[in-house]
Amino acid sequence: MKRIGVFVCHCGLNIAGSVAVARVVEAIKDYPGVVHAENYIYMCSDPGQDLVRKAIREKSLNGIVMANCSPFLHERTFRNVVASEGLNPYFCEIANIREHCSWPHAYDKEVATKKAIAIIKATVEKVRRNISLTPMVVPLTKRALVIGGGVAGMQAALDIANGGYEVLLVERSPTIGGHATQLSGTFPTLDRPPCLVAPKMAEVANHPNIKLYTYAEIEEVSGYVGNFTVKIKRKPSYIEDEKCDLCGLCLENCPATFPAEFDRGLSQRKALYLSPQAVPQKLVIDPRSCLHFNGDQCRACEEVCPAKAIDFLQQETIVEKKVGAIIVATGYDLFPRERIGEYAEDPDVIDGLQFERILSPSGPTGGEVRRPSDGKVPQEVVFIQCVGSRDPEHGVPYCSRVCCMYTAKQAVLYKRTVPQGQAYIFYMDIRSDAKGYEEFVQRAMEEDQVLYLRGRVSKVFRDGDKIKVWGVDTLSGKSIEISADLVILATAMVPSPGAKELARKLNIIFDQYGFLTEAHPKLRPVETLTSGIYLAGTAQWPRDLPDTVSSASGSASKILSLFSRKELLHEPTIASVDEEVCSGCGYCVSICAYRAIEIDTKRRVARVNEAVCEGCGACAATCPSGAMQHKNFTARQFFEMIDVATGAYV
Repeated sequence: MKRIGVFVCHCGLNIAGSVAVARVVEAIKDYPGVVHAENYIYMCSDPGQDLVRKAIREKSLNGIVMANCSPFLHERTFRNVVASEGLNPYFCEIANIREHCSWPHAYDKEVATKKAIAIIKATVEKVRRNISLTPMVVPLTKRALVIGGGVAGMQAALDIANGGYEVLLVERSPTIGGHATQLSGTFPTLDRPPCLVAPKMAEVANHPNIKLYTYAEIEEVSGYVGNFTVKIKRKPSYIEDEKCDLCGLCLENCPATFPAEFDRGLSQRKALYLSPQAVPQKLVIDPRSCLHFNGDQCRACEEVCPAKAIDFLQQETIVEKKVGAIIVATGYDLFPRERIGEYAEDPDVIDGLQFERILSPSGPTGGEVRRPSDGKVPQEVVFIQCVGSRDPEHGVPYCSRVCCMYTAKQAVLYKRTVPQGQAYIFYMDIRSDAKGYEEFVQRAMEEDQVLYLRGRVSKVFRDGDKIKVWGVDTLSGKSIEISADLVILATAMVPSPGAKELARKLNIIFDQYGFLTEAHPKLRPVETLTSGIYLAGTAQWPRDLPDTVSSASGSASKILSLFSRKELLHEPTIASVDEEVCSGCGYCVSICAYRAIEIDTKRRVARVNEAVCEGCGACAATCPSGAMQHKNFTARQFFEMIDVATGAYV
């Protein structure tokens, strides 16, 4: 028979403010099986933990109920306390009387107190029938997979590789670097991105612990933390890299052209191309634009290649690898132009990344500010903030966080390139929330004479050679009309295409907008609910470069911590099958979010992969025969908890 101790926490006033703690202890101390009950202002503090240790020793306790806040916060803390005194940690349970009781009943102390007593009694019943469990030992493959080769992916890969572990870096485009390579400068220092990103790209490409898979995608992921099996699909470049010496003859003779993705459609590239600043330096034939793949017999590149490196018969290949942990750093895209409005079709209405390419010395105009339609230098430039962002009508109610700052940066760079020009910025609010950001915006207003207009733009339309912008300055209450030469839209940052599909392959969740979701925004900000998979950069939400690098290093540190162990321990509170009762109906297979259950076709019974199971209990709740049970959450425990809780509450 268990000798159970109950410890009730005040949690400051979070619990004691609406629960009569002393009354709860008085009601619990004589409950069957309870041999000790006490309260303390902060049970999670060192003195509070010492009270638990002391009571275990003096009262010979072998069951512990901690009545405090969510088990998500402190279950591990108190189970470690129990284990330090020689007890099985799974004889300790949390009675959540904060989130489940004191907070929802903050203004009714009588109800809150009765409910707290009921919750604690129910938890005592659970502990009474808990069995001793031991964590499972799981082998560990000390190799990491990083999905996405932008700034976040590169930083994470380098941190892990510098820690001495092998990294597979998978990037779907032909080159690493991401959107950062398209930028003209960074705020607030106006550093040129090549000076910041190019060395990192070269370091990644030359690192002995990093294996690059560019022009590749994740085809399939199976397994569990420490032992993932990944299938990487490598798309054909139609170039034999070992033969190609980048002589350039094929580029000169290729007759097909296509809008260049790197320049956001402001320039043309050949069907056979090498991305600017590409790492690795490898040519690729794009079948979308190649005449040979579109009904023509063109083989101009093949005919002039002296190395015979062109191979139109190349096929996709699948590479299978074992990894222990995964970082998802798939980046972002911009809000689709077609959803902005009719004016988005005007060639002189461009998005922020297009203007970055115009401002960049490596861009289509060589850094000279010229408008796309006729190449003229724009004298009146209008920037419009929050295009798509903070706009529930377009399905993007969130703030993209970086637009205020990159618009200020672009306006400053424009003024320094066209000193006689005038820049206007229509804004809703200015969000400059990091070191040096507010000062940068102020300098843009004062030193560079950028005119900020607080208000929404009501209409943008072509009027001959000009683009009319109608808006309202809400500070002065006056209507404004500007005849602009160029309009730049600060469009919302949205998840990268394919992020949802990848999330499904990885078995991780995403929010209603498609951004990948962390396990907890405060306590587990870079982890997912699937053990061993982490998030970095703008795959998670809009971020600027410093925040992106920080999150990438945070994810890398999690993996370095994981790989520092000899082996992994997996929680034993998982599902188990009573094979004598199981009918092999398969309901548990269809409901399992972690793909941890399969049907043994010979015996027609369900089998649980214990290393994959996360103990969510969905299978046990679904099983029509009761064959699927959850260790330490059995049906008998639940029914007894319900009986006691309802009886105590009434």
